[in-house]
Amino acid sequence: MPVHRPGPARPRPSAVLVTALLGALSLVLGVLGVLGVLFAAPAQAAPHRGDAYLGIGVLSHDGRSGTPAGSRAAQTEGVDVSGHQGDVDWATLWNSGVRWAYSKATEGTYYTNPSFAQQYNGSYNVGMIRGAYHFATPDTTSGAAQANYFVDHGGGWSRDGRTLPGVLDIEWNPYGDACYGKAGAAMTNWIADFLNTYRARTGRDAVIYTATSWWTQCTGNTAAFGAVNPLWIARYATAPGTLPAGWGFHTMWQYTSSGPTVGDHDRFNGALDRVQALANG
Repeated sequence: MPVHRPGPARPRPSAVLVTALLGALSLVLGVLGVLGVLFAAPAQAAPHRGDAYLGIGVLSHDGRSGTPAGSRAAQTEGVDVSGHQGDVDWATLWNSGVRWAYSKATEGTYYTNPSFAQQYNGSYNVGMIRGAYHFATPDTTSGAAQANYFVDHGGGWSRDGRTLPGVLDIEWNPYGDACYGKAGAAMTNWIADFLNTYRARTGRDAVIYTATSWWTQCTGNTAAFGAVNPLWIARYATAPGTLPAGWGFHTMWQYTSSGPTVGDHDRFNGALDRVQALANG
């Protein structure tokens, strides 16, 4: 009688196919993983202290929904600049119709714009009405300390008919918590501390630059400043939209960050004589 010796079991064809497919899938996933590491978009790094500028948070928080619609009301074109622009071609801006400008002077109590002199004096020398702004960091020092630092480093005011009052740029924190760890009354008190000190130092009420959404989130939409401090509203849309509580109208409007010569363009809510009136106090 023939003897049948035991031998290794022969795999079924279906099992062989499944094993092959799993192996191929594993290889593909491995290749995709390597490619993902090689070609992944780099994470956006937080800016360095001092790199903030007027409107740094507008696009990421409020977005863009159009360009200004035509208006019968008189408006005067302006720009705002910071250290990011370096030396500015003021003659080109003047020839394009820009008649007023603001330059970043300071941030917190730790930064001064290295291009401030060229920007501040250059705009003045071509005939513009100019001013300076301060980027607020309420999480670093008091409002009074920052107002004094601002005035001591270019943010002052003189009755020469060509110098606008200083601006408090109070908006989203690019370095951390949107409200700088303050909200409601704490933020309102910090702003009041800055504004009161600025007025004591210069005799002028500072302009407040902000966005309605930030103001609502971080101050509780306080109406405490609307009767005294001019409003510079930030909104990249066809119109300034709803204003923060306390203001029945805006004085200035930053409407875009993508202008032809300098990115940030603005409109003064009035003819040139109203810009001059604000400068004269």
